Amino acid sequence: MSRPFIRLGLSIFLTATLVGCNSSDDSDDDTIQNENTSVPTLPEENFNYANLNLPEHLTQNDFPGRFQFQYAATDFDNTPVDNTVTNAGATLGRVLFYDKRLSANGTISCSSCHQAQHAFSDPEIQSRGFDGELTRRHSMGLVNARFFFSGKFFWDERAGSLEEQVLMPFQDPIEMGLILAELEEIVTNQSYYPELFRNAFGDENISSDRIARALAQFIRSLVSTTAKYDIARSEVQSPIVDFPAFTEQENTGKSLFFLPRELADGTNVNCAGCHVTEAFAGPIPNDLEQITTHSTNNGLDAESTNDQGIFESTQNRRDQGKFKAPSLRNIAVRAPFMHDGRFNSLEAVIEHYSSGIQAHPRLSAPLLDSEGNPVRFDFTEQEKEALVAFLNTLTDDDMLNDEKFSNPFN
Repeated sequence: MSRPFIRLGLSIFLTATLVGCNSSDDSDDDTIQNENTSVPTLPEENFNYANLNLPEHLTQNDFPGRFQFQYAATDFDNTPVDNTVTNAGATLGRVLFYDKRLSANGTISCSSCHQAQHAFSDPEIQSRGFDGELTRRHSMGLVNARFFFSGKFFWDERAGSLEEQVLMPFQDPIEMGLILAELEEIVTNQSYYPELFRNAFGDENISSDRIARALAQFIRSLVSTTAKYDIARSEVQSPIVDFPAFTEQENTGKSLFFLPRELADGTNVNCAGCHVTEAFAGPIPNDLEQITTHSTNNGLDAESTNDQGIFESTQNRRDQGKFKAPSLRNIAVRAPFMHDGRFNSLEAVIEHYSSGIQAHPRLSAPLLDSEGNPVRFDFTEQEKEALVAFLNTLTDDDMLNDEKFSNPFN
């Protein structure tokens, strides 16, 4: 669909969605039209988004002192002081997140590429935009987005904040195909938005800035606190002791994840060094290294060719092939994995670290042995199975099925 057609047809599209016009007998078109003419169903009183009941293991650091790279998850909260989460703001954000009207032809919403049942990611390697074209990279999961200390978003960290990030898909010619003026016009023409904006911001003024702030509030409310890991963790004082509620296999996998593993040359490696805090988001800041990002290169390839990662945003050669890593919460339901969706299973991901790390020039230092070669975790088959069992304990079904995060247009 060409840009001139989008702009010339905008007022017609708005009218059609408001009055329920449908000129086609095709059943798929009927489905799209029914979705576009619906209004959100919301509770009389807003759901609680603002006062999250965070468990202590997210608000304090209970790792022993020798784990110098560990922190409390809340130490890395990227919520700005001028956009704290409110119940009304996140409610507005929820509606915006699921509203398919907010694309060039009324077929795509934020939730199309960030599906709740898939941990707010996409089960496809690449997502389809409003006109059927494919995105460049795999859709990143959104759970625990608030616990990334840098506050930068996208795989290449090109957005300086979540508030900046949420407006970019609307303007992407593949994803949603609008300009901000069109986005504001569509929102303005829906009968249900004035009250939602008034509740969230005190008046009915609709702007792209307010749209961004509301969406960011909703996404920051997507915090996992009720996985099996959390329930079991509440019974102990430390994350590195055995959890009574875990199976032996799950505890083995947890130890493999958290504790240092000594390799044949004496090098110590572990998984938790790059997935820090008990929100499992990382890696850690390192002020001793003069770089523009704290994201890493994990040796997916020996060299970067068609995708330079964070280098594309910073133009710093030391950032070549580095990518932001989403939280590991709900990872078991978020396949495929990595920025290009190359791994279809957790087993394949673990095998990469066990035997497949490549000698990229920018390979992260923790993945180099004492001689500067890529490390090999060399997990046994039993250890691989234990790691998968542990990662499955990070799935938070209650959170992913919570009505307050669901589609209000259903």
